[in-house]
Amino acid sequence: MEKPIYQASLDEVKNNLNADETGLSSSDAQSRIEQYGYNEISEGEQRSVFMMFLDTFKDPMVIILFIVAVIQILLGETIESLVIIGVVLFSSIIQVVQEIKAQESLDSLRSLSAPTAQVLRDGSQIEVEAREVVPGDIIILEGGDYVPADGRLLSSNSLQIEEGALTGESVPADKKVEEFDEEVGLGDQKNMVFSSTLVTNGNGRVIITGTGDQTEMGKIAQLINAAKANETPLQRKLAEFTKYLSYVILALSALIFALSAWRALTADAPVSTTEVLVSSFMFAVAVAVAMIPEALQSIVTIVLSNGTSQMAKKHAIVRKLYAVETLGSASIICTDKTGTLTQNKMTVVNTYTYGEEDGVFNKDSENYGSEEKMVLRICDLANNAIINSEGQEVGDPTETALINLSEDRNVSYEEMRQKYQRVDELPFDSERKLMSSLNDIDGEFTMLTKGGPDVVIDRASRVLVNGEIIALEDKHRQAFIEQNEKYAQEAKRVLALAFKPIEGARSTLDMDDEYELILVGLVAMIDPPREEVFDAIVKAKSAGIRTIMITGDHRTTAQAIAEGLQIFEEGDFAITGKELDHMTDEDLKRNLEKISVYARVSPENKIRIVEAWQEKDRVTAMTGDGVNDAPALKKADIGIAMGTGTDVAKDASAMILTDDNFATIVKAVEVGRNVYNNIKKSISYLFSGNLGAVISIVFALLVGWTNPFTALQLLYINLVNDSIPAIALGMEPAEGQSMKESPRDPKEGIFAGGLWQDVVFRGSLIAVAVVISQYIGMQVSSEIGVAMAFTTLILARTFQVFAARSRHETAAQLGFFSNKYLIWAFIICMGLYSITLLPGVREIFDIPNTFTLNNWLVAAGLAAATTVIMEVSKLFKSNK
Repeated sequence: MEKPIYQASLDEVKNNLNADETGLSSSDAQSRIEQYGYNEISEGEQRSVFMMFLDTFKDPMVIILFIVAVIQILLGETIESLVIIGVVLFSSIIQVVQEIKAQESLDSLRSLSAPTAQVLRDGSQIEVEAREVVPGDIIILEGGDYVPADGRLLSSNSLQIEEGALTGESVPADKKVEEFDEEVGLGDQKNMVFSSTLVTNGNGRVIITGTGDQTEMGKIAQLINAAKANETPLQRKLAEFTKYLSYVILALSALIFALSAWRALTADAPVSTTEVLVSSFMFAVAVAVAMIPEALQSIVTIVLSNGTSQMAKKHAIVRKLYAVETLGSASIICTDKTGTLTQNKMTVVNTYTYGEEDGVFNKDSENYGSEEKMVLRICDLANNAIINSEGQEVGDPTETALINLSEDRNVSYEEMRQKYQRVDELPFDSERKLMSSLNDIDGEFTMLTKGGPDVVIDRASRVLVNGEIIALEDKHRQAFIEQNEKYAQEAKRVLALAFKPIEGARSTLDMDDEYELILVGLVAMIDPPREEVFDAIVKAKSAGIRTIMITGDHRTTAQAIAEGLQIFEEGDFAITGKELDHMTDEDLKRNLEKISVYARVSPENKIRIVEAWQEKDRVTAMTGDGVNDAPALKKADIGIAMGTGTDVAKDASAMILTDDNFATIVKAVEVGRNVYNNIKKSISYLFSGNLGAVISIVFALLVGWTNPFTALQLLYINLVNDSIPAIALGMEPAEGQSMKESPRDPKEGIFAGGLWQDVVFRGSLIAVAVVISQYIGMQVSSEIGVAMAFTTLILARTFQVFAARSRHETAAQLGFFSNKYLIWAFIICMGLYSITLLPGVREIFDIPNTFTLNNWLVAAGLAAATTVIMEVSKLFKSNK
């Protein structure tokens, strides 16, 4: 069709589908299945687990590690090789599992479809499997049914459908048979029904216009398929860093091999060329292994896992490890309104009766006047909501708000209902916008009515003022109208309350009774913001994080909440999804920084908003709970689903909030920032030690000294110093300033922010200490020189774990025992080193018996001096 289905006339829809209201024949339905396919969402292209596994081995560092491991196995060094292979395989398995989980969102989406549907076939109403519904089918919807496919309404009897998972609406949508001349958003297409939504009230007939991938749910599935999850900043930087590090390691290993071989072959003593080449090659391989931080991925994984544990305690469940770090770098949080910023609980915040000041009357129920008593009587009796024995509210959110008003005023709604028994009821109808209850009040049948203010005020002829029923004059009517308009401008939902004695002994009501009403007052309600959200948004601002509201609700409501929370500030814009559709990419890019509220948005709108911020290199978090949120949750740098949300949203997300609370996101950001800082501390620790070893080796080779370390010594240093201390650094408590700093630039490298200077400074200090130690030892013998160099390096790397705790504060300032894991790591490393000094073992590590306590004290003193200098340098920096 040339125009959208909701804008076409019913005759145009029927003609386009070649169908009528009598339904299809069985043969016609079968031919349409062949034409359109079954009413199922297609799966899309699936990669095998084996291919996912192979793709994990494309990393240059992984390739080098495998080559080194294979060579070592061929040369008989199997233990270190098996450790390397184990680390790589573990990392690969984690990546594959995460990719498999990413496909679960589509599986959950497919499972949402209705199992069966009532259709007209061959002139009769029959039940068929929902997958067999075809375009042109006439389906019958009743309360409790899931809609099997998209369709246009043919008839509606008070039909209401819960579409929140699709549109973000917080209340069921009223469905009507009408036509639209203007373009409207999905949530305002009242003459359409959509697949997988739930009928909550009434009934209706629908002609199916779209099935399978052509439904709105199907389109979302395609968006999920198309929305490729971005690599996190840390993943990108680690990949980039390891790529360049691989080249450096290969070049340096080749240089060391060449120098070692040249020295041996040009020496005066006769040597075996083969033996020299093998020995030089083994040493070059050992240097390569010593330089490659093969435990880095494992360390990052463990530190991130620790972060997930911390977040879980703060009600944030992390589904993808790297989400911990990504959240810490977020600069934009696109958040839903209902339940995340607000309490997801309608609450009466204002009441109004004529002559009384606007506000909620006090809780002194003993002194209530006629108006207050009647307000509560109508709220409790013209109401079907209850609070069950478990304290759970059951019923329409608006009606539960009314009985909560009564309970908060120390008036029991249950006692009220027992005292004034209901006799009859006129249920709420979206056409007349009223609900009335007939109750026996002190022996007199009285109709109690609540409904839309425009309807109730229009139908009222009298008003209750100061306990008296008087004629409703223009001044009264105008006062109620003005108050209603004031509430509407504040984005509050308003109900008018009225009553009317029913003459005679009638025990039934009819529609004609809902005229000549006695107007009592207005109640205004809103889903109020969570108290803790106010401080959370202020904290986010101080951390340089911008909060954007994206909601399916109306613009007026969204903007009012956003203003109250200081999300929407002077000069900001609030736009609808329809307005966004008409904006060019250039318009959006130009206005993006000023738009703080998006209302009535579609799934495509949400993806576009995320992409617009990502094009500005802003790390973007997106919250959501509905099916319609899933594509954007997947596309965002970090998708955050609500614990009460749909499985589709949870499967597409990287993190789930168990308390649906925006404040939890801000707490998680703080954890994420600390996790990233700790990862950088671990990295700086690792590479400072590696750099110290490499400088020492190259210096010795250049000046003609004996190699300062044997291959076994280097491998052992790697074993002792790489993993345990680095992991302990990953457990370091936050330094306290993380939420007062701006989010880091996602383009910055891992060594940005002065980390590279720290690595060079610490690595050089360690190298100087090792060179001096070897020189002193060489005055006795080359063997003592090697032993002292080994001792100085392994101890210097162990001691420097204290200096690596912070770039600015010393271990004393941080508190020596504030990180208990670090103390244990230090003790373990010292214990492992001491093993090399045992009789029978020291020979294996080329530590001669002539290596005395004095030699050890000199080597250990030089190692300790490096850490002292590192710590003292921080004091000079802080005084500048």
